[in-house]
Amino acid sequence: MAGYVAAIDQGTTSTRCLLVDHGGRPVASHQLEHAQHLPRPGWVEHDPGEIWANTREVVGAALDRADAEPADIVAIGVTNQRETTVVWERATGRPVHQAIVWQDTRTQRICDRLAAAGGVDRFRKTTGLPLATYFAGPKIAWILESVDGARAAAERGDLLFGTVDTYLLWQITGGFDGGVHVTDVTNASRTLLMDLRTLDWDADICAEMGVPVTMLPEIRSSSEVYGHARETGFLGGTPVAGVLGDQQAATFGQACFEPGEAKNTYGTGNFLLLNTGREPVASRHGLLTTVAYQVGSGDPVYALEGSIAVTGSLVQWLRDNLGLIRSADEIEALARTVDDNGGAYVVPAFSGLFAPHWRPDARGVIVGLTRYVNRAHLARAVLEATAFQTREVVDAMRADSGVDLRELRVDGGMVVDDLLMQFQADLLGVPVVRPVVIETTALGAAYAAGLAVGFWEGLDDVRRHWTEDTRWEPSRDGAWREREMRRWRKAVERTLDWVEDDE
Repeated sequence: MAGYVAAIDQGTTSTRCLLVDHGGRPVASHQLEHAQHLPRPGWVEHDPGEIWANTREVVGAALDRADAEPADIVAIGVTNQRETTVVWERATGRPVHQAIVWQDTRTQRICDRLAAAGGVDRFRKTTGLPLATYFAGPKIAWILESVDGARAAAERGDLLFGTVDTYLLWQITGGFDGGVHVTDVTNASRTLLMDLRTLDWDADICAEMGVPVTMLPEIRSSSEVYGHARETGFLGGTPVAGVLGDQQAATFGQACFEPGEAKNTYGTGNFLLLNTGREPVASRHGLLTTVAYQVGSGDPVYALEGSIAVTGSLVQWLRDNLGLIRSADEIEALARTVDDNGGAYVVPAFSGLFAPHWRPDARGVIVGLTRYVNRAHLARAVLEATAFQTREVVDAMRADSGVDLRELRVDGGMVVDDLLMQFQADLLGVPVVRPVVIETTALGAAYAAGLAVGFWEGLDDVRRHWTEDTRWEPSRDGAWREREMRRWRKAVERTLDWVEDDE
């Protein structure tokens, strides 16, 4: 079948457009980074206007690289950094504040205030989530409480909220001139405001959080036609037909459609999702219950998720803040100049610890330093931190589900690092498998959009496109694994109780 699906992959550090053909193959792409605004310790912001401008540019550039015309695009899919919160004026499209990024911790006092009446699991039975700064609901509350006039404007119906998918979809379909204000079930499930079973906003939780329901988008499935691009030069007339939060998109792109299938994405953070089927599974070991996807009018499919805040961004920190490498792709070669980490461990609790600990009081540490440790040991410790955190999540997932992992499908920017992937297999004691196409986040959004317009026939059609590329088998014994994990757990303990109540 001729034509392409355009997948807009709006991530934490960059925006990309990937054109995908009927065989599930990437044809052309273009990517632009956007600025990370860090006004205070623990605060992370993005400029929504810059993200929208970059989105328009990467789509045009991808078309040029494929020598394609807008008429060649059969559908647009959108995948996005989840939880990142935008509040804007309905009449003008002007954001009332910078986007508050998922990593941001400024809402801790709001979370503490809400937890005072029922603990951090107060809303978990309904939403599948603990009270944490990670999620969008408290970020909306902070904007309404902190921006002059915002609450009154929201209560008048003058403000709209959206995670980045919603903001982009509204812009693409016309903005203040008739733009569609919707989100999908996967993104809505990351707000702390949606009932996992009804797939609708919970009015009581919204009221407790001080968020008017009128500013929230309509919740739709992950694969259906939401509207059409309005701008002639920006794929005008093309249906926007797929929306998935980035980690659910990667799960979809990895064809994890059966209960028990799992993937791990190695990006700015790490996110491991285990398909649990058509019923949500409550976690007792620090994981999140979330919606994996919903195709059209079909039943929703749920997942357990382990969310790790800092993995790929730790490599960026080593590059940008410490200057130990000039580019991210140098880290593997540097780490290979030594045989191990020299006894040093890096725990990157820059925004507290996410799964399975959920400790906002934690802060990052480097432990085990001696005169022997050099920059190569630190580079290796930075890579290994990603694998250690993943092992903690896998252990929690096993405890919750009772299912032993047989293999781990991996994707994301860090999976090109063979040293890290081998260390991951060694630490887990199971094979780690990388597919031929590692851009699975964008691929998942493309599949969702293509399914909605008949470009692909169904999930079996999508599954046929998944192909294994590289497999790393574990080469270490159980005693080595447990010794390494024991040292890692000691390092994690050193991060705790750093932020005090009066901070």
